[in-house]
Amino acid sequence: MNSHISKLGLIAGNGHFPFLLLEAARAHGLDVVVAAIKEETDPEMDARAATDEHVRVHWMSLGELSKLIETFQREGVTKAVMAGQVKHKQIFSAIRPDWRLAKLLMNLRTRNTDMLLGAVARVLSDEGIELISSTQYLEPMLAREGVLTHRAPDEQEQADIAYGLQVARGIAGFDLGQTVVIAAQACVAVEAMEGTDATIARAGALFRTLDEGESTLRRALTVVKVAKPNQDMRFDVPVVGVPTIQTMREAGATCLAIEAGRTLIFDQAAMVAAADEAGVTILGVR
Repeated sequence: MNSHISKLGLIAGNGHFPFLLLEAARAHGLDVVVAAIKEETDPEMDARAATDEHVRVHWMSLGELSKLIETFQREGVTKAVMAGQVKHKQIFSAIRPDWRLAKLLMNLRTRNTDMLLGAVARVLSDEGIELISSTQYLEPMLAREGVLTHRAPDEQEQADIAYGLQVARGIAGFDLGQTVVIAAQACVAVEAMEGTDATIARAGALFRTLDEGESTLRRALTVVKVAKPNQDMRFDVPVVGVPTIQTMREAGATCLAIEAGRTLIFDQAAMVAAADEAGVTILGVR
C-alpha cells in the first residue's frame, strides 16, 4: 500500500468504478485530484467533489495528454490511478489528440489498448507521475475462487466454462477482448471493441433468431470473462456487477465464470442477490 503518499491522481473513465476508487482513497486519508474525461466521466463527479474539500476535479478531453500531465504536476500528484472504462472505439476513433498524444500514437507498433495505455504510463512516469494498480485500494472487491451463488454450475455449464476459458484466454492474449459467450461448447460471441454487455446482448439476439426446432444448441448461454495472460493491473482490469447480471438475464444466459483474484466485483451482495433471483450461477475460477 502506498501509505506514504498524501495525494492521489485519479484518471476517471465511465461508470461507477471511479467513484468507488475515490471513496476508497478518501477512506485511506488521501486527497484526490480527479482528471475527469469529458467524453466519459459521469458529471456527478462535480457534485461529489462539492461535498469534500479534499477532492478536486479538473475536466479535460480524452486526447489532452499534455493537460493531464500539467494538471497533475501543478497539483503535486506523483502517484495516479486509472479507474473506469474508456470505450475502445473512443480511444481509436473519436479523440482529437494533442501534439504529445499524436506523437505517441504515431510511434505505436500496434494500436491495441494495452500498447496505448502502456505508452501513456511511460510518458507519465517520465514526467514524475507513477501509474499504480487500479485495485490498489479495492482488494476486498476482487472475486474469490469458488461458487459465489446459491446454485453451482451444472454439468453442461461446467463443460461450457472449460471450453470458454480456453477461447477467452486465447483472445485475451491478443488483447482483443476479455469475454466470450458459449452454448453447448460452441462459441456464440467474442468480445472486441463493443464491450462485455454488448457482447452478451449480441449473443442473446443471435440465439433469438435460431429456430427452436432446427437448433441443436441448448437454449442457455454461459459467459466467461477473464483477465489477460499478462494482465497489467494498472488498467483494463475485468469488472462485473449488477448490470452484468441484468444483461445476462435479458440475453438468456444462466452462468457467469470470472477469474478469481483478477476480477473486480462491484456491490457483490447485490450482484449475487440479483443472480440468485435470476437463476444465474457465478463461479470464480483460477
